[in-house]
Amino acid sequence: MEKSLEKRNLKRQKRVFRVRKKILGTAKCPRLSVFRSNKHLSAQLIDDENQKTLFFASTLSPEIKTKKKSKEAAKEIGKRIGESAKKNQIDSLVFDRRWYKFHGLIAELANAIREEGIKF
Repeated sequence: MEKSLEKRNLKRQKRVFRVRKKILGTAKCPRLSVFRSNKHLSAQLIDDENQKTLFFASTLSPEIKTKKKSKEAAKEIGKRIGESAKKNQIDSLVFDRRWYKFHGLIAELANAIREEGIKF
């Protein structure tokens, strides 16, 4: 059982690195990285050229903490990231979903960002 879990995690890491070497976030078009755990959801805008995180939103933050990991929380995180991107005059993003499929919470997050007028 442990070997199959190790093999699955290794395949996931390879997939993440294969995609990430093709994706590069800049100050004008940052990379939107999404992380989903069993209890929480987080997303951050990353400028890979300067190696800086421009903005971070998570269900761990006090404003969203009551919602835990839900579609409402994903919408709220997407809304906050979209507002932050607009404030910093960013109109497009590069979406890095890691190994997560584009449905459910990840899709809700992306749709909320698109509703704010950000393209990716």
